[in-house]
Amino acid sequence: MTMSSLVDSAHLDPHAIDISVVMPCLNEEESVGICVEKAWEGIRRTGLRGEVIVSDNGSTDGSVAIARAAGARVVHQPLRGYGNAYLAGFSVARGSIIAMGDSDDSYDFTALPELVAPLLEGYDYVLGSRLAGRITRGAMPWSHRYIGNPILTTFLNILFKLRVSDAHSGFRVFTRDALDKMQLHTEGMEFASEIVVKAASAKLRVAEVPITYNPRIGESKLNSLSDGWRHLRFLLLLSPKHLFVIPGFAFFAAGFIGSLSFFGVSGGTDVTVAKVLFAFAVIVGVQLLVLGSAATVRLQHLTSDKSTRFTDWVTDGKAAKQGFATGTLLFGAGIGLLLYGWAVGWGAGNGVPTSLLILSLLMVTLGGILWFDAFFLGLFETKRSPRHALHLVAQNPDDFVERRQRGRRRSDVELPFANL
Repeated sequence: MTMSSLVDSAHLDPHAIDISVVMPCLNEEESVGICVEKAWEGIRRTGLRGEVIVSDNGSTDGSVAIARAAGARVVHQPLRGYGNAYLAGFSVARGSIIAMGDSDDSYDFTALPELVAPLLEGYDYVLGSRLAGRITRGAMPWSHRYIGNPILTTFLNILFKLRVSDAHSGFRVFTRDALDKMQLHTEGMEFASEIVVKAASAKLRVAEVPITYNPRIGESKLNSLSDGWRHLRFLLLLSPKHLFVIPGFAFFAAGFIGSLSFFGVSGGTDVTVAKVLFAFAVIVGVQLLVLGSAATVRLQHLTSDKSTRFTDWVTDGKAAKQGFATGTLLFGAGIGLLLYGWAVGWGAGNGVPTSLLILSLLMVTLGGILWFDAFFLGLFETKRSPRHALHLVAQNPDDFVERRQRGRRRSDVELPFANL
């Protein structure tokens, strides 16, 4: 997007909106009017045509009236949640540029030109970084500034190979095309993390701009522990490779190598316990790999139109068929080994009989588990095209609310397991 493209759109449609400033609101009567006025001033400084949208999330004070009096268009979103509020606001935004920020006066909307400038140079998404900018006295608790935000940002950078300095800043600007590509879904505070991850997965051109973060006006709606856990859980669920697959391989490899190392080793109870623990490690590893396979397919279905060789292996039914075959083979071999041991006697002495008994039980157990896992993976054989969350919100946020309240499938509007 360039300034010339915006000028061209003005000639085509003199009533077009260049930039929409969207802010969620829940009982912010002390600050929402200030934020709306600053947003209008920020829009004026950009030289663009704009609008200010306040997405009210069920305020019971005078927030709505104050926002309207300050010149904002108010939409109502009774479904509570940071993400829900933004999705409702985005659904009615008309600008080719979308700006988002809280209505508690912690972000200075008059700084909009600084965040919009990279978009006019060709970037798709701009993050206002508090940690790279200035945090005024009393604006952020020390636990958030030095523990919570740095840890969550580091996790996000490691899991998704990013290089952002403040993943949870609430002041961001992006193009309409970028919004469409990100396909945002989440309802709660993890919405902030989702934007960063989706921007990376959509390969958007991302820029960071240092901003000033001020003390909020009014009472904070955040809960440090629960919201921090929601963010961390969300990031892990978006990375089944790190949550399931890598630990699964580690458990399986440790169990397999340990079992080989202790095979035939004689000893007392300690040796027997070690052999059993290694067998359990193999079982845990296999289960984690199956969960990782399912999570990978589920995530791909909901976040991408493209399939991979691995997801096709699952959705085409090959994984289930091979699971049945492998389970049957292991179960049959394990039963055969058990029957042989009972027929000839397990004996005693050098530790081989104990190892064979544990091996046969492991094969029977894994065989039975893989049978049920094959049924489980069979649930993913039918492909379902991903749906765009903002298309579901539609042009009318009231329609979005009504459809959600009628019990539509939550998986259509959320990322996997977002509300576990």
